[in-house]
Amino acid sequence: MTIGNKALVDAAVAEIAKVLLGKEPQLRQAICCLLASGHLLIEDLPGMGKTTLSHALAQVLGLSYKRVQFTSDLLPADILGLSIYHGSDQSFEFHPGPIFTQVLLADEINRSTPRTQSALLEAMAEGQVTLEGDTRALPTPFFVIATQNPLEQSGTYPLPESQLDRFLMRIELGYPDAKAERLMLRATHEATQKPTLEQCIDESALAGIRAAVDDVHASDSLLDYVQRIASRSRQGGEFAVGLSPRGVLALLRSAKTWALMDDRDHVLPDDVQAVLPGVVAHRLQPGGGFSGDGMALVALLRRDVDVV
Repeated sequence: MTIGNKALVDAAVAEIAKVLLGKEPQLRQAICCLLASGHLLIEDLPGMGKTTLSHALAQVLGLSYKRVQFTSDLLPADILGLSIYHGSDQSFEFHPGPIFTQVLLADEINRSTPRTQSALLEAMAEGQVTLEGDTRALPTPFFVIATQNPLEQSGTYPLPESQLDRFLMRIELGYPDAKAERLMLRATHEATQKPTLEQCIDESALAGIRAAVDDVHASDSLLDYVQRIASRSRQGGEFAVGLSPRGVLALLRSAKTWALMDDRDHVLPDDVQAVLPGVVAHRLQPGGGFSGDGMALVALLRRDVDVV
């Protein structure tokens, strides 16, 4: 078990906070998602710092980064790549698409068609893409950060449940508080250039932390707690769709990662509570007798499921 993860994570959060002010909880969630070998969905209005977060995260972790702007006319080949025929020697040469990177920003993913959205499914689930009969491995780690505009905005295609479930976490950045916004305004006025972000976690340390997640201990009582959460989500008219087995595994893995980020080798109920909204809210659908959204359903789970 690697000790000292908390110092590394704190340093990474502090570094990203130089360009994204007042969002430390969301930064920890994003780092947790990557360390847990998952993928992240950020749903928010334009201009909230989604692109800034993804680029800064890649910088402080020393990872390669590419961005794809999703539009209605984007094709799967624009993401995955394609083979080009050379008549001179009658051969095909594969030109990899932007998906062959370690951090991929799928910007405004719900502005593309379902066909293009689904091009990411194999890559997110298996870390590889299959094109023209050939399977090509993606770099390690492979981390998708997808941004999504609110569905009430024009020109959006809702992500199907099968693809939402591929995202380990969903977060929202929201408006900055008054103090953070004042600092941002002052920095914009006074600074002549953006701050340079330093790498805080090298490739070896990153791989070690990700590998150590499986070694974090979850007691029987902790597993009982997770199962009670899952069971409550599958009961009653408030929930149209409960937590799937994949969702339960995602909740436990995220809680293990959160514990590891705090230099602990065992999971506490507080770890489950810390990651519960990000992991669960986008996987739940309200039933006909409930007027709230996914976050309201999370609040219901917290109210009804006892820790002991």
